Amino acid sequence: MKQKMQSSVHKPIGFFLVTILFVISLHTTAAATNRFRALEAFMEQSIADGVFPGASVAVIYKGDVVFHKAFGRLTYDKHSLSADTSTIYDLASLNKPIVTTSIIMQLTERDSLDIDAPVARYLPEFSRQGKNSVTLKNLLQHNSGLVAHKFFIKTCRTADEVLEAIYNEKLLSPPGTKTTYSDLGFITLGTVIERVTGNTLEENFQERFSKPLGMQSSIFNPPDSLLSTIAPTETDTLWSLPGPRPLVHDHNAALLGGYAGHAGLFSTTGDLVVFVKMLMHEGRYNNKRFFRPSTVKHFTKRHPGHSRALGWDLRSLNGRSSSGSYFSADSYGHLGYTGTSIWIDPEKELAVITLTNRVHPSSENIKIRTFRPMLHDTVVKCLGLEQ
Repeated sequence: MKQKMQSSVHKPIGFFLVTILFVISLHTTAAATNRFRALEAFMEQSIADGVFPGASVAVIYKGDVVFHKAFGRLTYDKHSLSADTSTIYDLASLNKPIVTTSIIMQLTERDSLDIDAPVARYLPEFSRQGKNSVTLKNLLQHNSGLVAHKFFIKTCRTADEVLEAIYNEKLLSPPGTKTTYSDLGFITLGTVIERVTGNTLEENFQERFSKPLGMQSSIFNPPDSLLSTIAPTETDTLWSLPGPRPLVHDHNAALLGGYAGHAGLFSTTGDLVVFVKMLMHEGRYNNKRFFRPSTVKHFTKRHPGHSRALGWDLRSLNGRSSSGSYFSADSYGHLGYTGTSIWIDPEKELAVITLTNRVHPSSENIKIRTFRPMLHDTVVKCLGLEQ
């Protein structure tokens, strides 16, 4: 009898406890929604203004994902599927820091690679045409003297021909004297990684990062079965090879087999949240160490006399930055041509991940340039971090 009375007394207490927790949860959700109402309105207006068909945005603050939401559709067709946080986007040049630079960071830690060494130490063919003094660090900081970009489809038919063309390139300026953002430099870095490890860039990324981090939607050359979940880019009008064209938007990455050191990775905001959290936690995630804290700091810090970090971009100290007006001087990030970006502010403990397909249906749409700084300013204001 005594046990029955205790049970009847505990039931209401348990019920009220669950009810209280539910009410608190509702209030917390409502507060979070109100907090980012301006961000949601800005995203909806950007879609109405034709900046892009759809987007997914994730905000990390002090170790927590405080905002993660998708907007719009995969195309401008009103019958198109709605974008969601699991929509896969072509990351374009986010491949440079996430894939190529990250692998180099690990190889540097393990003494397999010396970024101060000439590229020719690892890739003797690269020394042609007076490039023997170009270092891996020059390629990472985009001051090697290499040309920014070339449409290799005009002169090359295979991946090997593309690499031969790069080896035969002449420098536009002496190494270390001028910053010119160069895809050719990162294609070369990707080739160095494959030469040093004996594995493809894709195999390196999967084994070192995507598998241990659980990034299940981060892939190269996605299969046809995933096409309905991938935000489309634009139709390639220059492809002239008889074989099927790889899906990746970047033309040279397609010619190189679908991925290279500069482009090729597809991913979601959910996967990138995990990767960015790992960086913000000084190279550690779920009790697994991916980098030493000193390595993260070295590759993402501002080096005297250089406008870029190692593989990462930095917030501009002069003029307007794509990270807006409020990110601190120590902020680092990168942009992708397809309409993607990551910006991380160590001082504010803040990161913003944005994936869009602004190049659909045409890359002539450049409204993203105005959108990016306004987006980051809006996030900072929603969090009350203007100071």
